[in-house]
Amino acid sequence: MKLAWKEMKRTKSKFFIFGLIIVLISFLTFMIAGLAKGLSQDNASLIRELPKGTFYMTSEAEDNYTFSNMTTEQVAQYQSEENGFTALSIQMGMLYNAAGEQQSVAFVKTSSSELFPQVQPYEIILDASLKEEGMQIGDRLTSNQLEGEWKVVGFSEETKFNHAPVAFIHPDQFQEMYRTTDVQLLFSPQKEVLGLDGLTAYSKKEFLNTIPSYQAEQLSLNMIVWFLVVISGLLFAIFFYMMNTQKVGLYGVLKAIGVKTTTLFVMMWTQMLLISVIALSVSLLGSQLFQSIAPVGMPFYLTISNTVALAGVFLIIGFIGATVSGFQIKKIAPLQAIQQGER
Repeated sequence: MKLAWKEMKRTKSKFFIFGLIIVLISFLTFMIAGLAKGLSQDNASLIRELPKGTFYMTSEAEDNYTFSNMTTEQVAQYQSEENGFTALSIQMGMLYNAAGEQQSVAFVKTSSSELFPQVQPYEIILDASLKEEGMQIGDRLTSNQLEGEWKVVGFSEETKFNHAPVAFIHPDQFQEMYRTTDVQLLFSPQKEVLGLDGLTAYSKKEFLNTIPSYQAEQLSLNMIVWFLVVISGLLFAIFFYMMNTQKVGLYGVLKAIGVKTTTLFVMMWTQMLLISVIALSVSLLGSQLFQSIAPVGMPFYLTISNTVALAGVFLIIGFIGATVSGFQIKKIAPLQAIQQGER
């Protein structure tokens, strides 16, 4: 530790520049990870906020919930086989306020359940993001598909689907608008998968991946995140390789006076750890500060636990990169290195 710190003070400009690069790369990684999580929430928080469980849709739908249709008789039959099922249907549509301004929403009807808000006929509960659009409790809303009007009776948190705020409506109004009493999905909070004829079971993660826009967004953004993580590992390997090459003579002298190879590795790992912890701490604070000042409409969501987990991955990758670059230390012969001199 002492030897590592002395060397860092002696060549502080090199370590400062390298640390700054790690700060920039890790901060960019945290930002993209936050954007990926934010888009995930904006796209499917209605599903993501549910407890772990199992979704069921008809096998003929071929992983597309919009093609899944279960009659009320089928739903009643399935529910009798397993208590705890919640019937769920989602359709995109438009709302209009008293001024005639339109708002795209995802209309949702559910059976009686503690997992979703429940409304009475001609009542509506909206996602809280619509407060930013000026909607308030008591507002009257209409739709081209509905003869009457809804009264806003409340707002729900983190309920979006397909990048649109969710509007919970009564099944009677859903039937009037879409001319069907069929149900698209069944959800059970139990993880145990039931073998139900004609239905295919999905975990929450599997169901999210059946949403085309969700899968495409997350795949591309997560690929960028992991690509940046790999780049950081390569940077550690290149930096310490170049540092070790410049210190061949010094390592030769240290080995000649009895310093063990493991001690030199510990020195290198200590330097890696100090740089990483300082750089990642700066990036972590910067990303959390950005989240606190980010515009309300920006899909950015990065929890402390997610950030710390990603920082842990950076440390592991950095350790591997530094260790790989340090294998050359084992090959240094004291006499040959001293003759070669420190370059």
